[in-house]
Parts: sequence; structure tokens; C-alpha cells
Amino acid sequence: MSEHQTAEPDLGVLAAQVLFSVQRELFTALAEQGFDDIQPRAGAVLAYLRADGIRASELARVSGQHKQVIGSLVDDLERLGYVERKPDPGDRRAKLICPTKRGLLQMEAAVSIMRTIEERHAKALGQQEYAAFKTALHRVADLQRKVQDRGHRGRHRPVAHVRSRGLE
Repeated sequence: MSEHQTAEPDLGVLAAQVLFSVQRELFTALAEQGFDDIQPRAGAVLAYLRADGIRASELARVSGQHKQVIGSLVDDLERLGYVERKPDPGDRRAKLICPTKRGLLQMEAAVSIMRTIEERHAKALGQQEYAAFKTALHRVADLQRKVQDRGHRGRHRPVAHVRSRGLE
């Protein structure tokens, strides 16, 4: 076995494991509650949707997705009856993405499901350890976002690439 195969999983691997597992649990539970027509990729919109609406450009910024991706997801969710586009009262040229009645019901269900997931982890780890974990995870996410926002994307060589060249 190589050193890379025996090493502890890196941040990306651990984050992906948590993300995909939570997504699976969330969307399975949503499907059981009648929201079986949405896919996990819709989370880039649904996770950041606000009851009073949000602009697509803001959805793109907070989700880290390209505007075109958000536009496509909004189109899909609009077709499914979860969101609608409305004029922004603050700027009539702009549109707000607003949840419909079905969208609000889905948002409430998702909040409840996520609360259950978080309570389970807090119970398993202990309230204090779970709170510390979330605080640290927030800080890591903020640090990572700052790197991206400064335009450093692509400047850092991936660890696996560095290791494969013997440059650790």
C-alpha cells in the first residue's frame, strides 16, 4: 500500500463524505414527505432560499455556483412549482427568486430534518464537542471561501499531485 492510501482522509474527502451522507439522508426524508421530485443538486438554491426571496446573483454568490447553474436550477424548481420569479421591489429590473407555498412547505420540512440530523450528532458527540466542531467547520469554510474570493483558484497544487511527484 502506498503512503497516500494509508494516510488519514484529507479535508476534501471528509467534507465530501459528510456532505453526501447528509444529502442522501435529507433528500430521502424529503421524498418520504412528498417532495420526491427534487434532486440534491437543487440544494444550491433550496439551502439558501429565503421566504421573502433572493436574487439569482446572490444565490450564485452564497452557494459558490455559477450564475448559469443557478439559472438552470431555478428554471427546474419553477417548473416543479417550488419557486417563482417576481420583480424586486427595490429594483424593478431585477427579479427575486421566491418560494411558492410548496417551496415554503419544503423549506420547513428540510429545516426539521436537518434539526433532527444535527441533534443526533450533538447527542453522539456531546453538545460542547458538537458546538466546537461546528465553530471550527465554519472557520475552515470561511477561510476556504476567502482563498477563492481572492482569486487563488487553481494556484495551489493538489496534495495528491504534490505527493505523486515526491515533493512533500
